[in-house]
Amino acid sequence: MSTTPVKKACDACHRRKVRCSGSLPCNNCGQSGLQCTYLSIPQKKGPKGSRAKVISEIRDTQQQTTPPLPRSAHSNEPSSFDFSSPPVSPSYTRNAALLSQQTIEHCIDFYFTNMSTTAWMLNQERLINLITTQLVSDAEVYCLTASLCAFVMVQPGMNLAVAPGSHYEGDPPQNRYGYANMLLDDILRVRKSVNYVETPTLSSVQTSFFLFSCYFTLEKQNTCWFHLREAATLAQLLSLHEESSYLAGDAVENMYKRRTYWLLLVTERAYAMERHRPLSLHPTIDLPAPLGPEEEEMITGTIYLINLFRCIDDEFMALWNKVKSECSAAWLSRLQKQLSEALPSELKTTESQMADVRITLQWLKIMVWQLSITNGCLSSNSQDTSMTFQYPTEVARELLQEISCLSLHSMEVHGVGLIEKLFDVACTLTDVIACVPLESASRPGYQTPTDYLNQFLNLISQLRGGASRYLPLLLAKVSENLPSMASPINPVPITIKQGYAGASDNIPTPTPPEGAQVRYLEGKAYLGMPSSGPHTEWQAQAPRPRIQSGVHDRGLMFNDYSPSLQSSDVDMTPRSLGTPPDHFTGNYVAQPILAPIPRSVPTAVGGLNFEGYPG
Repeated sequence: MSTTPVKKACDACHRRKVRCSGSLPCNNCGQSGLQCTYLSIPQKKGPKGSRAKVISEIRDTQQQTTPPLPRSAHSNEPSSFDFSSPPVSPSYTRNAALLSQQTIEHCIDFYFTNMSTTAWMLNQERLINLITTQLVSDAEVYCLTASLCAFVMVQPGMNLAVAPGSHYEGDPPQNRYGYANMLLDDILRVRKSVNYVETPTLSSVQTSFFLFSCYFTLEKQNTCWFHLREAATLAQLLSLHEESSYLAGDAVENMYKRRTYWLLLVTERAYAMERHRPLSLHPTIDLPAPLGPEEEEMITGTIYLINLFRCIDDEFMALWNKVKSECSAAWLSRLQKQLSEALPSELKTTESQMADVRITLQWLKIMVWQLSITNGCLSSNSQDTSMTFQYPTEVARELLQEISCLSLHSMEVHGVGLIEKLFDVACTLTDVIACVPLESASRPGYQTPTDYLNQFLNLISQLRGGASRYLPLLLAKVSENLPSMASPINPVPITIKQGYAGASDNIPTPTPPEGAQVRYLEGKAYLGMPSSGPHTEWQAQAPRPRIQSGVHDRGLMFNDYSPSLQSSDVDMTPRSLGTPPDHFTGNYVAQPILAPIPRSVPTAVGGLNFEGYPG
């Protein structure tokens, strides 16, 4: 059967003087890879030429002058899509007025001066050079820079005054937290223009880490956990958990990749314990090393933390998260010993990292002890003090002794994460005082567990980030569990909550029982409860022993605190704690169970609200 003749050949077939099938594309054009068109105007007949030469001329002409035809949405032609080309992302645009150069410089200076626990994962000189040359053109550089600035702005020790119009057009934000939230929103917007999942970089890992840190302080726990896991996943996509990945590439960048991985591992384990999360990172690579002598102390402090958190492995987390229930007292005892031997007797590191390491060590001991009591492994007759009911009092004493010579600033630069650890230790100590028979003061100057609790209340009241959030929580717990300081005659069944850390879970801050008020006399605080009896005066106790803070004792636990350090740009939550009259009278029964509040610490005196950074 003959083929139906085509009335008009396509342009290429007509030019080549060959039979055209009339399809689109026709058979000849499909085989030759030519565009099949019917646009040419018929010309007069002439002599035939070389067909091969004509095909080349047609192809050259089409490539030079004719744009590709739009592909049908349902076309299956493999030649119509270039699989080697990456997907096109939206162009990077940023609000230049949101983050001024002055603000960037201020934040970078604060970060590298004070944040020694995290600053070692970035090279200051390289970062400044990146910002100078690529901030405007590179979305990843902007996201890293802005996330670092937001991280600095939410730190309790930061006092950043932002002038109107220096960061964005319009009225300035009410406080640093508002400004940080604006930056975070802009980072998430700009980050959509970066395909950082398919092409992860060290900067994308670090940006996710800073986002986690910001949202943790802002009490957005689901969001912060998401970004911490995002950072860990990006690190694994870069093979940072494999030692072989550090054998190739730039040696300096590999050094910062190694540091970033270890920082993520330590952070994930601390957060997993506080919030009962699983682990995804493991100590599978070599330890970080200093770049020069000036980094020796800083890196040494980091290695101390790594050694502590290496003790917290998958087996511990399985027990901690109740995935596994079988646990022996001998295993827990070995873990306590392992923690005690993880650090040298003398720490050679910076003051701020020493505060972090010392507090973390004692906090981990308390966490292991909580696991011990949860699994019924404690005994009053145990020869191992870590396996007794009174062990938290020993931990509290050691912790207070170790940090007595440290400044408040060295603790404040670690943010609310470090305050949560102090809060956990104090909560456990409160439970022990309420439930376990303890020794009373037997000689002058002897400190009881209640004295240690007073000192924790003192410390938390002075730490910015602690006074406004953690102190009311701890006061409420003390007033609930210790209505009287008299030790119980018989042991009470003890119930310890496995991990506290409730101060950052967006739960309402509890208040002391109805009618309870805090009164002050000679700088001391007392919790008063309405009495059922006749008129009762407040009875003031003699001042309790204080930790001596160096050579000069100004009546504070730590002598570096000054009310002038409190920033006025912080949104403070009003928490009325009562008004101290000259003479305490009224229907109250004195409960001298709270800490001596130093006069220099802002309190609710004279109608003023208790001040402190949002925590």
